[in-house]
Amino acid sequence: MEQAKNKLKQSAARLSVVSNIMLVIGKLGVGLFTGAVSIVSEAAHSGVDLIAALVAFYAVRKSGKPPDEDHAYGHGKVENLSGAAEALLILGAAVWIVYEAIGKLAAARQPEFIEYGIAIMLVSAIVNYFVSKHLYKVARQTGSHALEADALHLRTDIWTSAGVFAGLLLIRITGLYWLDPAIAIIVAGVVFKAGYEMTKKSVYELTDISLPEEEEQIIREILKNQPEVITFHQLRTRRSGSYRLVDMHLILSKHMHLDKAHDICDKIEEAIKARLGLCDVVIHLEPCDHQEGLGTCPLLPPQEKRTDK
Repeated sequence: MEQAKNKLKQSAARLSVVSNIMLVIGKLGVGLFTGAVSIVSEAAHSGVDLIAALVAFYAVRKSGKPPDEDHAYGHGKVENLSGAAEALLILGAAVWIVYEAIGKLAAARQPEFIEYGIAIMLVSAIVNYFVSKHLYKVARQTGSHALEADALHLRTDIWTSAGVFAGLLLIRITGLYWLDPAIAIIVAGVVFKAGYEMTKKSVYELTDISLPEEEEQIIREILKNQPEVITFHQLRTRRSGSYRLVDMHLILSKHMHLDKAHDICDKIEEAIKARLGLCDVVIHLEPCDHQEGLGTCPLLPPQEKRTDK
C-alpha cells in the first residue's frame, strides 16, 4: 500500500512539474511580448511554482524511501523541509514582484496586444484549477505535506491569474494603463500571504508541534472505546512528512496475559491507522498497580470477570 501511495505521489508531482513548465514559458513569452509587468509578475509566480514543484517531486521520492541505519524514523522530514524551502521561495517572489511593479508604476506605459495576455491568463487559471484539484486530492489520500504545499501554490496562482485577467480586461476597456503595475502589487500581496501561511505551518511541523486537537481527540476516543484499557497517559503526537507519530502509556490489568495485551495494542494501532492514515504508533504498557492514584487494581480484565450463580 505504501509503494502504491508513493507512486501516486510521484505521478502527481510530475504532473505539476510539466504544467508549470508550460505556463512559465507561455506567461514569460507573452509578458515580454506585450510589455505588461502584471503578466511578467505572473510568470515569476509560476517560475516559483515550478521550482516548488521540482522540490516537491524530489521530496516525495526521498520521503518514500524506507528507514535506514542513519534514518531509523524514515525520511518523512524531507517533505517538511521542502515545504519550508517552497515558502521562502514564495516570499522572495513576492518581494521581487513589488520591486518591479513600483518601478513601472511611476512610468506606466501602454502594454501592447493585451488580448494575448488575457488569453494566457485564462488558460493559466483553468490549467491550475484542474492540476491543483488533483494534487490536493492525492495529498489528502497520502498525507503528503509537499503535495499539499504545491497544491496551495497553484490555488494561489488561480486567483492571481484571474485577477490579472480581470485587470487586463479592464485596461483594454478603460485605457487606464497604471492598473498594470497596480495589479502586480496586488498579486504580490496574495503571494506573500500564501508564503507566510506556509512558512508558519512548516516551522510548526519541523519543531514537532502536536497533531491538531481534533486528531488527538480521535485517538482518545479509540482508547476510551477499548473495554480492556483501564486508562492511559503521556499521549504524545507529532508529524514527520506523511507520517503521524504517536506514542502513549497504556494501563492494563496486571493479571492479563502478555499475548492478550499484545492483541489489544495491535487492535488500537489498526484503529488509529484506519482513522488517521499513515501512522507509527508506539505503546508502552504498564500494569494497573504501577500507576499511583489509580485505586484498587481489578482482579481480572473486564471480559474475564465471572458472575456468581
